[in-house]
Amino acid sequence: MKTVEQGSQAPDKRLSGLPRSVWALGFVSMLMDISSEMIHALLPIYMVTVLGTSVVAVGLIEGVAEATASITKVFSGALSDWLGKRKLLAVIGYGLGALTKPVFPLAPGIDWLVGARFVDRVGKGIRGAPRDALVADVTPPELRGAAFGLRQTLDSTGAFLGPLLAIAVMWMTASHFQTVFWVAVIPAFLALYVLIRYVREPERGGVGKPVRLPLNVAALKALGPGYWWVTGLAVVFTLARFSEAFLLLRGQAVGLAAYWAPAVLVVMALAYSLSAYPAGIVSDRLGRHGVLWVGLVLLICADAVLAFVPGLGGLALGVVFWGLHMGFTQGVFSAMVADSAPTSLRGTAFGMLHLLCGIALLGASVLAGVLWDRWGYTATFLAGAVFAAATLLGVIACRGFGPSALRR
Repeated sequence: MKTVEQGSQAPDKRLSGLPRSVWALGFVSMLMDISSEMIHALLPIYMVTVLGTSVVAVGLIEGVAEATASITKVFSGALSDWLGKRKLLAVIGYGLGALTKPVFPLAPGIDWLVGARFVDRVGKGIRGAPRDALVADVTPPELRGAAFGLRQTLDSTGAFLGPLLAIAVMWMTASHFQTVFWVAVIPAFLALYVLIRYVREPERGGVGKPVRLPLNVAALKALGPGYWWVTGLAVVFTLARFSEAFLLLRGQAVGLAAYWAPAVLVVMALAYSLSAYPAGIVSDRLGRHGVLWVGLVLLICADAVLAFVPGLGGLALGVVFWGLHMGFTQGVFSAMVADSAPTSLRGTAFGMLHLLCGIALLGASVLAGVLWDRWGYTATFLAGAVFAAATLLGVIACRGFGPSALRR
C-alpha cells in the first residue's frame, strides 16, 4: 500500500517536479476566480451607487460572507480527514459555487444578491480546506512552498483576468451589469469539469486511521503548539487585511468611474500572481520567516500609501503593494500550516485556520466600514497598518522561541 508521501512521487508530475494534480487544482482555482471576480469586482460599487447601500453595510455583508465560508471550512476540513475523501468535498464545494452564479444576473433586488453571495461562500467554505489539504497530500515536503505558491499564482491570475473581462464586457454593453454576470457563469462550470476530470486523490492507506469524529478535543490538542502559534499569527494578520471591497471603494473615492473599478482588482491580482510562486520557492529554500516578514512590511507600506498619498497614482501604488503582500504571505501561511500539522489532521488544521481567520475578517471588515463612515478612508487604512505591525512583532518574536516553521 502506498503512503501519502510515496504517492506524491507518482510519475504524473510536470514542470518544477510538482504533481499534475497540483497544476489541475491551480487551474480550477483560476477558472472559478475568473467567474467570481467578474461578479465581485462590480458588486460593491453596484450596491453603493445603484442600490444606495452604506459602506458599513458593504463591510458587514462582505465580512459575513467571508466568515460564513471560513466557518464552513472547519467542518469540511475535519470531515475530509474523517472520510478520507478530500476530492469529493471539493467537487461539492465547487459545484455549489457554480450553481449559484446564474442567480446574480437573475436577482431582482439586494436580498437575492446577498443570498447568492452567502450561498456562494458556503461553497467556497466546503471546498477550501479539503483542497488545501489535498495539495499538501500530493506534494513532497520540500516542494510545499512552491506548490502552494503555484496554486496561489494561478488563483490570482484568475483574480485579474476576471476583472479584465468585466471591464471589457461593461465597455461593450454600456455598463450592463447583468450581461457581465451571465458571462461569469461559463468559467465556473469549466472549473468543475477540470476538477472532476484531472485531479487525482492519493491513497491514504499510510496515513493511519483518522480520529473517531471530526472536531473532537483530542484532535484539536493533537494539532500541537506549533500549529496554534502559526494560526494565532494568521488571525492577527487577518485583522490587518480587511475585504478587498474597500480597495474598490478607495478607487471610487478618487473619482474612478464605475466601469473602471475592476481595474483596481486587476492591478492587485497581477502583483499577487507575479509574486506568489517566487515567494513560495524562496520560502522552501531560505525559510518561511524572512518571506513572511517581507510580506508584512509590504502590507504596512500599502496601508500608508492608501491612507496618505492622493490621486490615482497613490491608489495604484497602494494596490500594487497590497497585491505583493498577498503574494508574500498567503501561500507561506498555508505552507507553515502543512509543515506544523500532523498528516492525518491536515484538513482539520486548514479548517480551523480558515474558521478563526474568517471570524477575524468579519470583525476587520465591520471595523473598517465604521472607521470609513466616521473618519474616512485614512482611519481605515491606518488601523490596518497597526494590526500589520503587531503581526510583524509576533513574527520577529518567533525567531527566538516560536515554532520551527517560522524560525527556518
